[in-house]
Amino acid sequence: MEFPADAVAATALIEVVRLSERPQRFGDPVTGSPLASWTGKDASEALALLSSMEPGERRACPAPGFGLRVYDAMEELLFEMVFCFSCDRTWLWGPAVPPELTLGADPDALLSHFHDAA
Repeated sequence: MEFPADAVAATALIEVVRLSERPQRFGDPVTGSPLASWTGKDASEALALLSSMEPGERRACPAPGFGLRVYDAMEELLFEMVFCFSCDRTWLWGPAVPPELTLGADPDALLSHFHDAA
């Protein structure tokens, strides 16, 4: 999965969120309280893991369960992602994400990372 290089370099904080409700449409804000916050090495490792994943086909998911909110050092939102472990898809969007990078990916490799955070 590819991320905008500038956004990855600017990442200072990642919030792991258990969604309180699913986005009604692509690009809606990730809703829910953070389960964990990752900074430094943890944030870098999470983005590296996501970056190493192969892109999946683009499709809508009926029930994403987890999300990430990614911020820079000024706590400005860079991008958001939602994950569904039922359909194995991801949505990626936000101010730092060009349209060509909104493809999904298979998030199975992140499941243990989310469980550790919870």
